[in-house]
Amino acid sequence: MGSGIIGWQVISLCCIALWIVISSMLDLTQKLRSFTQSWVSNRVLSATPIILKIQKYQNKDLDALFSVLSCVVSVPFYTAFLPLLFWTGHCKLARQMTLLIAFCDYTGNVIKDVVSAPRPSSPPVRRVTATKDEEENAMEYGLPSSHTLNTVCLSGYLLHYILAYTESNDALVEFVGVTIACLVVGLIGLGRIYLGMHSLIDILAGLAFGLGILALWLSVSEYIDNFVVSGQNVVSFWATLSFLLLFAYPTPEFPTPSFEFHTAFNGVALGIVIGIHQTFNQFHHEDVARVFSPQLTFLAFIGRLLLGIPTILLVKFCSKALAKRILPILANTLGIPIISTRYIPALNGIPNDKKSDDIKQSGYFQKVLFFSKQTSFDVDTGIKFLQYAGLAWSVVDLVPSLFFHLGL
Repeated sequence: MGSGIIGWQVISLCCIALWIVISSMLDLTQKLRSFTQSWVSNRVLSATPIILKIQKYQNKDLDALFSVLSCVVSVPFYTAFLPLLFWTGHCKLARQMTLLIAFCDYTGNVIKDVVSAPRPSSPPVRRVTATKDEEENAMEYGLPSSHTLNTVCLSGYLLHYILAYTESNDALVEFVGVTIACLVVGLIGLGRIYLGMHSLIDILAGLAFGLGILALWLSVSEYIDNFVVSGQNVVSFWATLSFLLLFAYPTPEFPTPSFEFHTAFNGVALGIVIGIHQTFNQFHHEDVARVFSPQLTFLAFIGRLLLGIPTILLVKFCSKALAKRILPILANTLGIPIISTRYIPALNGIPNDKKSDDIKQSGYFQKVLFFSKQTSFDVDTGIKFLQYAGLAWSVVDLVPSLFFHLGL
């Protein structure tokens, strides 16, 4: 039995590594882009009149409404919301949604950077970027709409969890739940078009990929959850998987922030898996106290927030500081030439910003092999990865330990 478990883990990791090699050697990214980019770009251009018709109804109230909705379903919101969900006692929901959003983020960003299709041209389209997060989103490619994809997956999984948790078989309740989920997805899609961030083809692609990912996740989520909480070689397997996923990423036509977003959530997933696997029986089993119960009152939950939030922010800062010190030393010891495009000014040895971006986003095999044509490797990727892994680990391991010792 044990050898069988180890066998499938080794085979799956080897398959990913082999895919990285084959994708690089055959230049699959460029081949796929040559088939899809032109067609998608034409659809985006032809949909401009539709966007302009929708934007004729622009006003401050709609700007505010759709900007708020976009923030509520953005990755930074999930990053802030998911720790709170862990601390309410709904641990299974929190870890499933964390891994699901990491999967959605990876899949959506890979497709974006493979296709490398533009967003609607502004002008003539009016683009509303009310937050710094939206400004960064506008720098990404368009298809698919990540907001739509993520909303489909997370609202669908949340509905599934609620119905399973309440053991409801009422058809009316299911109908109302599905209606609300569809309404939210529809508003998000309409809002992304209204704000000038996406065209219709981007929204439809986000909807289609989102439904596909949701269907896949609902079929495998229990297996993944059982593996995370009680499997063998979980930490070593997931650490290797996370490492490979840093390299199993396409090179976009021009640099975008998408790879950085993937790196952060890849680290989050690793930190969550390590913490959950190590402390499941202590802090994350199904019988833990849930908020509003006699064992976890609302005041106690507020105490958790006041302690937990500063703690994870401190861990995030310390993880970044340690990574900035350790990774350059490790790279020098191994003889790996490195450069930093952001975090370590002393290593920023390339004056041309475009060259720095190319190093950060060099795709597939070129990122990792010593016989690569690339002369330096961006240490910022490793720093960001370890920074967010440390933050996520603190959410499910360090902070719950503090809660336990302080009676929270």
